[in-house]
Amino acid sequence: MLAKRIIPCLDVKDGKTVKGVNFINFRDAGDPVELGKQYSDQGADELVFLDITASHEGRKTFIDLVRRVAARINIPFTVGGGINELKDVDALLNAGADKVSVNSAAIRNPALIEEIADHFGSQVCVTAIDADWINNQWICYLNGGRIPTEKELFSWAKEAENRGAGEILFTSMKHDGAKIGYAIDALYTLSVSLGIPVIASGGAGKKEDFRDVFVQGKADAALAAGVFHFGDISIPELKEYLKKEEIIIR
Repeated sequence: MLAKRIIPCLDVKDGKTVKGVNFINFRDAGDPVELGKQYSDQGADELVFLDITASHEGRKTFIDLVRRVAARINIPFTVGGGINELKDVDALLNAGADKVSVNSAAIRNPALIEEIADHFGSQVCVTAIDADWINNQWICYLNGGRIPTEKELFSWAKEAENRGAGEILFTSMKHDGAKIGYAIDALYTLSVSLGIPVIASGGAGKKEDFRDVFVQGKADAALAAGVFHFGDISIPELKEYLKKEEIIIR
């Protein structure tokens, strides 16, 4: 069994780390450069940086900020937001990212996943999916949860895998920032139906939520933001707890 990963997430808006609930009501969570270094030092397995308004505002990710974060960390670094073409990926990798996360652009142009995988390798391409439970199905959303699409979570995740995505990062909009635990049933379905790693996002509130997402949801990695940013849980204590629960972690 692969070791499970703990991944803090920096949602960045106007150059600052923010944290919202259900994709709205954002509050300031600090400087992304300092937070990134802190999490790297604390033993996080990876770091995710999402420029959460880049797609909505029709602009590129803040390359300079990515470069500054990358310079302070020594763990794998995934960056997303405003990636629409291969030169965007190239620019981020040159700025210090190890992987890129594509979401809205991949839904609009699924061939982008194949292009990234072909040029840089599947391991570089994380397909992020923001979905909400509407009328008894998981509907995928664009532009940071603002625009519903025709795509359904499980079929889109499978298509992304078939096109060359190396990982799926699934965020349940209903669980985001709500601290009610992850969307376990959906994550379990994703994990057993895909042959690539699944990163769980949305809902972490206590240490037991991480245990449950690994044991019941079968997720390969758990991403969280607010519980780390605001000091509810520290990464060293979380890892110690998971070891006691006999979960293999890095």
